[in-house]
Amino acid sequence: MSGDKLGAMSTAKARVAVIFGGKSGEHPVSCATAAGVLRAIDRERFEVVPIGITREGAWVLMPDAPELLEGGTAEVSEVTTALGSVVVDSARTSELVEIHGEAAVDLGPIEVVLPLLHGPFGEDGTIQGFFEMTDVRYVGSGVLASALAMDKHFTKIALRGAGLPVAQHVLVSNARWRHERQAVLAESERLGLPLFVKPSRAGSSLGITRVTDFAELPAAIEAAREHDPKVIVEAALSGREIECGVIGGRDGGTPRVAPLGEVVMHSQTSDWYDYETKYFDSDGFSMVCPADLPEAVAERVQEMAVAAFQALDCEGLARVDFFVDDDGTPTINEINTMPGFTPYSMFPVMWQKAGLSYPELVTELIELALQRPLGLR
Repeated sequence: MSGDKLGAMSTAKARVAVIFGGKSGEHPVSCATAAGVLRAIDRERFEVVPIGITREGAWVLMPDAPELLEGGTAEVSEVTTALGSVVVDSARTSELVEIHGEAAVDLGPIEVVLPLLHGPFGEDGTIQGFFEMTDVRYVGSGVLASALAMDKHFTKIALRGAGLPVAQHVLVSNARWRHERQAVLAESERLGLPLFVKPSRAGSSLGITRVTDFAELPAAIEAAREHDPKVIVEAALSGREIECGVIGGRDGGTPRVAPLGEVVMHSQTSDWYDYETKYFDSDGFSMVCPADLPEAVAERVQEMAVAAFQALDCEGLARVDFFVDDDGTPTINEINTMPGFTPYSMFPVMWQKAGLSYPELVTELIELALQRPLGLR
């Protein structure tokens, strides 16, 4: 779909656990995402149970108060254990239990989970596996697709195998960096300049360095390794940064795409879309939607986004990011299976242009999860 209204939705009210925070460096981003969703979710259709995960991995029953989750440059919102831990009772599957000392309070079953977790231990298949084992339906991709999309190295392998274009790269594993450092540097230099050095399993542009001098390469790899011992060195892609929002089709139908968005840089301090620009320099870039592209190029990007979604066996939602060069040739940069999801993030903005409001988008994703069968599919 490019602009049609989505399919008819059932009227049954469901109990939804909204999970956010997590152990990754994107903890505050996840909290900000949850604030937007908690404000927008349709309370006439859904009963909401907000659950935060601390940086240490404890599950916490949180108050239904979005304002507590909104941080900024000076104040970063964070989940703590001050309000009591929550566990999922695996003996009764989708049951939530709140622990107060030695006492346990049964919070009842949940029907679907909306995991608003970015990065490792949330977007990478780990928590998805937990939901699968406890027979809980959830929004978004399954274990394999989540793991593949989180790992930039394996994303490229899968997309190349499907015949889709991606940038050339060198894998810098922990073992290779420790024992084959000179070989890694030599292979990376053959990619030319500039280079991008990235943690293989991180998001929100954390730990990424643009390298314009080979002398900077070892330090850039070390900086990426602070976020992930597995790193990739990638040949830079040129062109415009174009993004495509994808959501799954109803009843197993063809995935749907929104009008394309474009990230346009204005920052005087950065010439690429880094972490600081993305979250703390609102004047450093603008999001344009729909992107001003020739119709044939836009259609090609949307077709490739659907092909990438299907190649990784994604479900629910994804944002597929491209570089489109001057002659209109698109190359896939990455796939995010839980893209930025605040009301002002590109993914919801693109769907708003398709005629789907932020609350309607949240409802559609929950409805897609509710119709999905449990177990292997």
